[in-house]
Amino acid sequence: MMIPTIPTPDELLDKGFRRGKKAADLVRTSKVPKRLKSKRIEETRVTTACQVIKDRLKMILDRVPNIETLPEFYQDYIDITVGVDDMKKALGALNWAYGIITQLEKDYAGRIRRAAPERANDLRSQAYGRIASVVNKIKKDLDFLDFAKANLRNMPTINFEATTIVIAGFPNVGKSTLLRQITDATPEVASYPFTTKGIQIGHLERNWRKIQIIDTPGLLDRPILDMNEIELNAMVALEHLADAIFFIIDVSETCGFPIENQYKLSEEVKRIFDVPMVYLFNKMDISQTNKDNHESKKVIRNDMEEVDISYLNKYLDKIDDYLLISAYKGHGVDEIIAKLEKVKKIERIEDEELSDTDDDYY
Repeated sequence: MMIPTIPTPDELLDKGFRRGKKAADLVRTSKVPKRLKSKRIEETRVTTACQVIKDRLKMILDRVPNIETLPEFYQDYIDITVGVDDMKKALGALNWAYGIITQLEKDYAGRIRRAAPERANDLRSQAYGRIASVVNKIKKDLDFLDFAKANLRNMPTINFEATTIVIAGFPNVGKSTLLRQITDATPEVASYPFTTKGIQIGHLERNWRKIQIIDTPGLLDRPILDMNEIELNAMVALEHLADAIFFIIDVSETCGFPIENQYKLSEEVKRIFDVPMVYLFNKMDISQTNKDNHESKKVIRNDMEEVDISYLNKYLDKIDDYLLISAYKGHGVDEIIAKLEKVKKIERIEDEELSDTDDDYY
């Protein structure tokens, strides 16, 4: 979301009053009858200051998109990150201030024109006091919009026409590493949880079809109400964007979570989001053979040595679509891309809701 630079109340007032003084100085040197000049000077100071402040407020209001017109993904992303209701309230406050300053401009310009010349300066001073009071009343709203600008600066740009695959899984299972292997994205990769603070996006084109791969922040196996902002961003991507989910399970458990817990989370994600899911059993190059006595089941790959996967039997027997990979070494990348090519885009219909008319701010 493109939010322009947000001024402080002092910056807004300083700019308005300085421009008002400059405009008044021009009137002071003009050929205006002496008995009218003092009134014209003060009227110009008021109207110019009001116009400058109003123009800045209007620029902010015009450049912030109407949240209700945005796709649901962006609406939810904004709500999670800064709060949609708080955003609406802040914008409503600026709109309120714009209206009040418009009225003050009209009222005091008329009063100065009708007043005796010796009262013009007092009326202008009075007008400035009223203007300052209005602008200072929206300080917390300007502060909020500045906060929103900082936090929404890196909001992802989504191609809603592309086929979208969301990579999900626990923290530190290799999602970002995989994204770097199969797309042009360069997300930060490190060996500690929650490296991915926001949604990362990579792109590739296969057979003249655009494919968008989204690396979500790590999910933890807990209720949505207990999730932090990072996890909620992942849920938003899954809900509104995924044409398929590629769920990564770290078979080495170096992510810090047992395979059993990872599998349970995948089942929960699969239950909530009704889209195709491909399981990617990652870190096969450093996997440890489970010591339970399962029937031996081995796989031989061209790009990996013979790997004992008997300890995965109880999971693989329940899964229709899976790959055994090593994202770090690039093993299985070709097979993953082949899977990506087969994903079909889901046509989603956005619900159109009529927004309630905003009440007056004050």
